[in-house]
Amino acid sequence: MNTDKHIRRGLVLEGGAMRGMFTAGILDVMMERGIAPDGIIGVSAGAAFGCNYKSRQPGRALRYNMRFARDKRYSGIHSLLTTGNIFNAEFAYHTVPTEHDIFDGETFESNPMEYHLVCTDVDTGRAIYKKCDRSGHEFFDWVRASASMPVVSRIVELDGLRLLDGGVADSIPLRYFESIGYSRNLVILTQPEGYVKRPVRLMPLIRLALRKHPEMARAMARRHEMYNAQTEFVRQAEREGRCMVIRPDAPLPIGHISHDAEEMKRVHAIGREMAMRRIEEIREFFA
Repeated sequence: MNTDKHIRRGLVLEGGAMRGMFTAGILDVMMERGIAPDGIIGVSAGAAFGCNYKSRQPGRALRYNMRFARDKRYSGIHSLLTTGNIFNAEFAYHTVPTEHDIFDGETFESNPMEYHLVCTDVDTGRAIYKKCDRSGHEFFDWVRASASMPVVSRIVELDGLRLLDGGVADSIPLRYFESIGYSRNLVILTQPEGYVKRPVRLMPLIRLALRKHPEMARAMARRHEMYNAQTEFVRQAEREGRCMVIRPDAPLPIGHISHDAEEMKRVHAIGREMAMRRIEEIREFFA
């Protein structure tokens, strides 16, 4: 934790589904080195893996994803056809953290580090920002909502809101984190420098699937514009010294969804190697 109480230092974690194994590798090295930001904000996989930072559990994200990579109870077509969720809502988000790879809720709650996540309001297409102080099943559902990809996930209802993947409305929430007082941020991206998001090719089918939710469909159609504007905002903040950015050197060798444990391990190792390469720079940034 930094000693200058007038400067709050944060971690901003992009999503990217299983590309998030790169982020998890970086976070594991930072945890092992005792680097403690004042707060974290994560989107989708960034939220699902970033919560392990506040609970101080390095290795957990890789461990349970490898263990259940080919388990039909966890994710895949079987889950989608039987539950409506590509990642099984009950098993992946409630059974695993309470029975198989225990999430340390006590440490999560006692750690003064703030934890925020981003969801998308299905009815407005706008971002919902949630600060989570307590662990438990409602918290697991907030994480699930942040990571629930449209079309292959059911809408998550919480606090009177209907929610899906936060990456639709705010993929890289640096601007938001700065707006609430985090003036120096480490941003971890899962795409290399120069990546430009293109319009979704399957947008006609997505509009059909989301025909009862027109604002969500509009947000999906505009997502590439939002994302590309955000990456430019991050570059400008990096040039001005307001943030430090870690990106992979090349496209990560893993699909959006993966059932290959060794593939996950390789991408996690890329993140670890990147963090080790820049560890002194990271340590100095959070000093």
